[in-house]
Formats: sequence, C-alpha cells, structure tokens
Amino acid sequence: MRKRIWLGLLMILAVVTVTGWNWYSQQMQSAAPPAEVTAAGESQAWGQNGNDTMANITRKAAAESPVNAPAVPQEQLLSHIKALDFERYTQYDRQRVRDYISQSLTAWGWTPQLQEFDTGINLWAQRAGTDKDAGAILVAAHYDTVAGSPGADDNATGVATVLEVARLLGDRKTPRALWVAFFDEEELGLRGSLAFNSGNLPLKDLRGVIVMDMIGFACHTSGCQQYPKGLPITPPGDKGDFVAVVGDMEHLPLLKTFERNATPGVPPIVTLPVPLKGVMMPDVLRSDHAPFWYSGIGAVLVTDTANLRTPHYHQASDRLATLDRDFFAGSAQLVVNATTALLESTESLASPPAAGSQ
Repeated sequence: MRKRIWLGLLMILAVVTVTGWNWYSQQMQSAAPPAEVTAAGESQAWGQNGNDTMANITRKAAAESPVNAPAVPQEQLLSHIKALDFERYTQYDRQRVRDYISQSLTAWGWTPQLQEFDTGINLWAQRAGTDKDAGAILVAAHYDTVAGSPGADDNATGVATVLEVARLLGDRKTPRALWVAFFDEEELGLRGSLAFNSGNLPLKDLRGVIVMDMIGFACHTSGCQQYPKGLPITPPGDKGDFVAVVGDMEHLPLLKTFERNATPGVPPIVTLPVPLKGVMMPDVLRSDHAPFWYSGIGAVLVTDTANLRTPHYHQASDRLATLDRDFFAGSAQLVVNATTALLESTESLASPPAAGSQ
C-alpha cells in the first residue's frame, strides 16, 4: 500500500511537471547566467573532493581507479542512431522500434520480453549473475519521442547505449545479474516506467538502476548551459560540456560508482545527490529514474541536461547531425564503465544511515 501511495504521488508530480514545463522554460530564459566553477563550496554538495576543476577530478578518478570495462565503438553507437532516425510517436512507429530492439537483443543471445500496459508496451530482458544473492543491475532508457521530432538525442542516444550495454556485457560472467529495459510513453508522463514499477516483475532483486535520457549533446560557448532555479549548489560553469548524474541520497554509493569509474575520454562528470525523493525539486523527477525512487530502489539519471542545454529539445532538428559524437561516445563509455563495476561488485549501494537521512 505504501508503494502505491508513493507511485500515485509521483504520477501526479509527473503530470504537473510535464504540463507546466513550457512555463518553466520561459522563466529559465530570463534567468541570470550561472557562475563559473569555483574551488570552494561545491565539493561536498557534488560529492567531489579537493580544489579542482571537473576535468581534473575526472582525470584523478581515472588514475586512482581503473575499470575493467569493454570499449564502446562510436561507429556501433551511431549505427543505432541511424536505424532509429524517425519519429517514434505513433503505435506503428513505436512497434518499429520494438522490432529493432528485439531483433538486436535476440541476435546477441538475449530473450526479449514484453510488458503491456494500458496504452503502451515496455520491452525488457535479463541475464543471470553468478551469485544469486547479489541481486541485479538494471540499465534502461525510453524509446518514444514527441510528435514532430526524430529524437536523436531524446532518446535514441539512451536506447543506443542500453543496446551496447546488452551487446558488450551480455555474456560476461559477473556476480550480479544484468537487466535491460526500454520504456514506452515517457513523453506522456513516465507511463512506461510507472507501469514497470507497478507490475508483477521481481523488482526486489534490483540493487541499482541506471536510466539514460539524452546523453549526446554538448555546448562549448559561455552562457549555453542553464540550471533549474533553487539548485542547492554552486552551478558548475555556464558551458554544457559535462554529463550530469542525478541520484537519490539514500543510495550515494551508486553515484560514487560513476565518479570512481571515469576513464580518459569520458566527459567531465557532475553528480547531484537529491534528498527527500526530489519533492523539493520537481524538475529532477522528469525522467524514468523517478518511479524507482518511489519504489525504494536506488536509481540514477545520466543526462546532458536536456533543454537546459540543447536548442533541439523536442524539435525536428534533433537529429544525428546536431549531436556531439565524441561527447556521446564518452557518455556511453561512462555508463558501460559504471555498469561493469556495479555488476562485478556485491557491495551494498545503500547509503549509511547518517548520510541517507540528510
């Protein structure tokens, strides 16, 4: 009953957030440019240490903790984007996406499963781990778009990365099991991920969830990056050259995994731990990680910050030509790095009581 109450509250917040986003975006256009990165005041808030720029932090993390992860070929990622170069809004076009995903997974030895709900269909698959008590890690993205947009960044980049996780890690023997999922109707209020959480799947086995929603656009001019109002930290500069990882305070080790597994070539990483399941910052509830928070499952959102950065958000111009290919490949590599580390570990991803109660 408690889970249903939380999910019901989240559904209301999702609808309010989606319907009110146009107004919010207009308010953001008049916001003052954020401050440049400073050495003091942000390290604890972002979960980083020392008086360093984000790039230096990323390099130090890579040097301190190398990860045994497979390399993600940029060409393979781009081939998925090209295969998904069409609107994924109508039932017919969403079926085309599911066919492509199912055929790809089947070719790599997976057994895709469908989860139907009132107005859509999720697709998911799983492979077992070597330790039945270690649980599973889920990597997921939504595959639908809004009408009028082919959604190269939103969210073919996420779908492509989940597919590469499945291809590269599908036959790797790891203590934890690996799940992959592709959610329908995220653009209509997180309907697919809400259905995934309220269905009869064995979610108790999940130890952590990685959701990607737009990870392929970067901007490098001053003032191109904006931020939500009320952000409880000093914004990390006004250029959109970083990848943001947003997680719940109850599962800080999940966020730390991304910091520890940065390797050369991945973009600078900004981690944002969110208290109180995001109720004080509704903007962080806009994607498919949020229903897992309200199910008590640790989850992170990996994103290029969407319309806070890219002018192609929900536009016909959201195509392969407007992606930053190197940034996209680096973001995908970061996800594969973190996923590999999580699958090979059996450590708890829950925060110590003191940290999780902040």
